[in-house]
Amino acid sequence: MTQKKQNGNIVAIIMMIALFGMIGFVTNIAAPAGTIWMSKYEGSNAIGMLGNLMNFLAYLVMGIPAGLLLQKIGYKKTALTAIVVGFCGLSIQFISGKFTGDTGLATYLLGAFVAGFSMCMLNTVVNPMLNEIGGGGKKGGMLLQIGGSLNSLLGTIAPVFVGALIGKVVTEKMYAECIEKGLDACAPVTVFSDINMVLYIAMAIFAVVGIVLALVAIPEPEVENKTAVAKSPWKYRHFVLGSIGIFIYVGIEVGIPGTMKFFLENLKEGALDPSEAGTVAATYWFLMLIGRLAGAGIAAKVSSKNLLTTVSSIAIILVGAAMLLPSSIMVSMPVFSDFHFSLQIVPISALLFVLAGLCTSVMWGGIFNLAVEGLGASVKQASGIFMMMVVGGGILPLLQNGIVDITGKNYMISYLLPLAGLAYLLFYALIGSKNVNKNIPVE
Repeated sequence: MTQKKQNGNIVAIIMMIALFGMIGFVTNIAAPAGTIWMSKYEGSNAIGMLGNLMNFLAYLVMGIPAGLLLQKIGYKKTALTAIVVGFCGLSIQFISGKFTGDTGLATYLLGAFVAGFSMCMLNTVVNPMLNEIGGGGKKGGMLLQIGGSLNSLLGTIAPVFVGALIGKVVTEKMYAECIEKGLDACAPVTVFSDINMVLYIAMAIFAVVGIVLALVAIPEPEVENKTAVAKSPWKYRHFVLGSIGIFIYVGIEVGIPGTMKFFLENLKEGALDPSEAGTVAATYWFLMLIGRLAGAGIAAKVSSKNLLTTVSSIAIILVGAAMLLPSSIMVSMPVFSDFHFSLQIVPISALLFVLAGLCTSVMWGGIFNLAVEGLGASVKQASGIFMMMVVGGGILPLLQNGIVDITGKNYMISYLLPLAGLAYLLFYALIGSKNVNKNIPVE
């Protein structure tokens, strides 16, 4: 490899990792912001997850077009287009704060949908590029884990910011309204404009990274066999089952902390305010950061199959135990807040759900690596299909919270959905990832 090409690859890796971080920050705004909309619609958990749904529903619509766009204009231009689209999506969400009632909600959902287009396009770029620059296999998996680490870091910061802003505004409004009305207690109404600071930060990140990306040279990864004809990824069983695995995995990753936050805010005794619940949810994402940092080194030494088998098994135990243990058992756990740790009293089930973040942290890279290994010229098309399946991050959490509403706020029963999903991922690691075409290695 020439020095110029090596330097170009280093720049490309840095930019792709930065884009990975942007995905985490923008995506993780939706679920905690749902608390605002829940308060306006009689506390419906499903309503609270609508923004998250729209964000991920965009993947279903944009997945294939993003893959085709990648093939036509390349990695850098696709990434720049995604940044412009993402800035527009955040701007629409900002505008939603100017309205009230159904108009405000509809505008916000449109903004979340447009922002989801951007996240889909960015994912379509960063995953195959990091995997291909790393040469696939264990090194490709290592780069994906490193990118996922920054994704988790900014994903950790997002719910902390949103929760802190909501909590601060609630306190200030309650005090002001009570003084004005001469009441001892009152119920303040938060609006989406109360978290504008988060949108400003997100838009600034888009602007800075977009400018830098436009100025630097990004090499296009080369497929080893340039004369190869791209076959449909659907011809590969391990890819098909891996795509289903991604659908399920993203639903698990988002559903566990998102539903847990609502659970903590609605405890019959000792309910947490949005700010406190946000710090617990942020700790889940923080542990995902720790897991991905550790996973980057582990992925370089352990096969994706063995890694996915191990973490799926442990996650099943953690989620299963959380469902069975009574919520009356309270524990003091460290939570990530204001860039330091403090202690928070929570049900033991919440602690176990948070610990599951260590397991989910390394699943994306493992599934992606197993599913696309050996696809050659079909990798770009496969990446677009993968992005379609990310819609699971919107559908499964919505279904999970629909179960909560139907069962009269029985949060633990709703976790049967992610538990079943974890069982599927264990199946994929043990059996589904096996390549039935002996000419294509998957490890």
